[in-house]
Amino acid sequence: MGPWPSGNRSSTPGSDPTDPATGTDDRPRSRRARLLAVVVVAAGGLLLAGCQLPTFGAHKAITSQGNDSIKLWQGFFIAGAAVFLVVFALIVWAVFRYRRRSDAIPRQTQYHTVLEICYTAIPIVFVLILFGFTFVTENSVDALPAPKLSVTVTGFQWGWRFHYTKQGVTVMGVELQDPEMVLPENETVRIYLRSNDVIHGFYVPAFDFSRYAQPGITNSFTVNLHTLGTYRGQCTQFCGLYHSLMRFRVKVVTPTQFASWLLTRHSAGPGTSISSAQKAEQGGSSVTKSVGSGSASRATALTPSTGGTGS
Repeated sequence: MGPWPSGNRSSTPGSDPTDPATGTDDRPRSRRARLLAVVVVAAGGLLLAGCQLPTFGAHKAITSQGNDSIKLWQGFFIAGAAVFLVVFALIVWAVFRYRRRSDAIPRQTQYHTVLEICYTAIPIVFVLILFGFTFVTENSVDALPAPKLSVTVTGFQWGWRFHYTKQGVTVMGVELQDPEMVLPENETVRIYLRSNDVIHGFYVPAFDFSRYAQPGITNSFTVNLHTLGTYRGQCTQFCGLYHSLMRFRVKVVTPTQFASWLLTRHSAGPGTSISSAQKAEQGGSSVTKSVGSGSASRATALTPSTGGTGS
């Protein structure tokens, strides 16, 4: 169809987005609305996918120290989310408010003393507040009050040994069974963490706590457990060929049950043999470990499947 006398191409009635009465064009507004919808959906999906209320992805702690750490994590997460929202809102506002409309240079503002002081002082105060909460929480988690029970945890290639110092009880794993450290509820427990050989990582997710067992160094920490149950633990530092076998459990029982358990353990020996587990992992090779009762002596021997099992 040919041009109209005005030189414009003709169009069907209602197809021109420009309102002849007002002279305004609705197309930019429509594009902004669609863009905003896409941003909101994408941001909402990312937020909901990574958000696990109220711990924001952390494990629910079964210790008083773990609860302190979770509170600190919650505060950091909320503070970080607030900063993100403010910065994101300012960026979006600047994008749409000062988008290019012409080749003219926008009005420049400099030496705005009050504004410069605010955007310098506010982040510093923010960081100091977070530092203060971190300092208090770390002191609470690392505090070493007088314990009612002491357990020496020794990591070695490739297992764990739990020695109840005053009770003279030692626990280690047997065959495919992971060793189990039994602890009483609502009592202060001191853990002395050691290693016989290389660095191992002592980690119980339900504690929300991890610490290295280092050769030649004894690390100590305190736990106050308040939830009954059995919880998994593992070595988190790659320590050699059978690192995957370094699993254990922590069982929290009542004080009465703990006293009964101690009576049944006094006659149990600490010897350990995990050759079956290592045969399965090695495809036939055999490993035997023997640990002397009441001591940290250990003998380990690896032999090929065609030979015998050393001890």
